Amino acid sequence: MNKKSGLKVSVSGKEITANRPKPIISDIDFVPYNRRMDPQIAIDTLVCGNYVLIVDFYSSGLAILNALKKHIQNKYSDQSFQGQRDFRAAFRQLSHRLLLKVYSNKIVVRKAPVIGWLKILYPELDEFLLPFPQVQGLNSSWQWYEKGIYIQVLKRKIHPWFGTYFPTRFEHLELFDNWLKQYKGEKKSAIDVGIGSGILTFQMIKHGVGKVYGTDSNPNSIIGLNENLYIKKIHPKIELLYGNLFAGINAKTELIVFNPPWVPASQDSEGLDQAIYYDAELFPRFFADVKKHLKTNGKVVLLFSNLAQINGVGAIHPIEAELLEGGRFQKELFIQKSVRPASKNTRRNQNWRSSEKVELWVLKSC
Repeated sequence: MNKKSGLKVSVSGKEITANRPKPIISDIDFVPYNRRMDPQIAIDTLVCGNYVLIVDFYSSGLAILNALKKHIQNKYSDQSFQGQRDFRAAFRQLSHRLLLKVYSNKIVVRKAPVIGWLKILYPELDEFLLPFPQVQGLNSSWQWYEKGIYIQVLKRKIHPWFGTYFPTRFEHLELFDNWLKQYKGEKKSAIDVGIGSGILTFQMIKHGVGKVYGTDSNPNSIIGLNENLYIKKIHPKIELLYGNLFAGINAKTELIVFNPPWVPASQDSEGLDQAIYYDAELFPRFFADVKKHLKTNGKVVLLFSNLAQINGVGAIHPIEAELLEGGRFQKELFIQKSVRPASKNTRRNQNWRSSEKVELWVLKSC
């Protein structure tokens, strides 16, 4: 990957500014920490609502985070789906008070990783602080971006830009690929609502769709895909639009594809959480807008999961609710596929995987 987008780019005539971890540039009080100190001092400081700054080795921060997890697990021992969500929320709140200093695009501790995003996302800042977990996220993202992630259904790698959701499971992509193979309808155009890292769009292009309008409310997704399309030189077939759901598209298409979040939000979502958790208005707004953009005899394809229902965090299936009450669409096809067991390297308890099924819905207008 040679071309690097900046913090601001122009896409479809609109200037877009990337989301980035918020830098701390004001003076704040903190307790400096090095590995010769008792880790409990850092934990007590964080629990009291104060900041801790790592001043020696990057590994000192990793040690504090491990100790903090053990501390929180004493209070949040419930291994249910909701219990693990509560644990992660508590850990996030405390861990984001553990800080690192950035100076001249580098982390100011010994043996810290080199992270290219620091230069791209913070071009105007010479010195600032960032929460340690956000530095970890930047580092992981940079590795994925540089090395790429192989996607079997595409037979190639993608290079997701910082802050862009990409799948870590692939059964729903396999369902969609198999459906595209047997789909005999018109393929002149499609809309990919919430294009993310672009996999569904690339699948449609691979299977002969002539033009895809890709929308996303995440600016990082649009910025990263704009860069990717420039490099791959396939941009005439894909038009990117920044905005919520249909992002003001005037066109009508034969296909509308949507891989929405699969779990209802328990609080306001931000950042990548918006790709995982949906608010109560998402599906009503989506279905209300679909008919404005769907050609006669067009198809709506949704990729979903029963994840929320089997874990007791979503009693209402939003697609089933629309079919029962909306009066706008009828089911043409419904396919389920069991998911593979979680990787042995996964630290989270994912006992529900044996009951989880991903879903492909094909709807048509009533």
